[in-house]
Amino acid sequence: MAKKESSFTNMVLTLFVVTAVAALALGGVYNVTKEPIALAKRLKIEKAIGEVLPEFDSIVEYKVMPEGGKDSLTFYQASIGGEHVGTAIRTYTDLGFSGRFWIMVGFVDGDVVSGTSVLEHKETPGLGDKMEKKKSPWAGQFDGKNLQEFRLKVKKDGGDVDAITAATISSRAFCDATQRAYEELK
Repeated sequence: MAKKESSFTNMVLTLFVVTAVAALALGGVYNVTKEPIALAKRLKIEKAIGEVLPEFDSIVEYKVMPEGGKDSLTFYQASIGGEHVGTAIRTYTDLGFSGRFWIMVGFVDGDVVSGTSVLEHKETPGLGDKMEKKKSPWAGQFDGKNLQEFRLKVKKDGGDVDAITAATISSRAFCDATQRAYEELK
């Protein structure tokens, strides 16, 4: 087989064919994985709601745009037998050491934190990621706290929260996300 002569037309045609094949392959992979990824995200949110709220049998979901916020918060009002048992809020902060992260915060009796769960973050492994309950008991200090009395700031800033050692920025950001959820709940 003889080698084709390099010409502008041959190079453009070859580049077009390679690009078209790559684009079709990428589009195919996207279509195949789109639904499983969406399902996995939904299951993660449902699991987080179950972790931060007492037992419930139904949920009403709605979104709220905080004043001056860049993204909406999602509220999940839970009830059992028609009686309200609590509200889980998917909230965020942009103050994390490595940027935005998302958490789920549960509230019962209006002002009491019933639990927290980290949904998504890029904080430093071994430091800021200690906000995850599976890596450290740090986030447990929020559970059962009445935010009318508990100051959602790290002790270094005059609050009641013990910061994660060597990860004060992540701790402040976690407080910020929790405070954002509480303010929108009120």
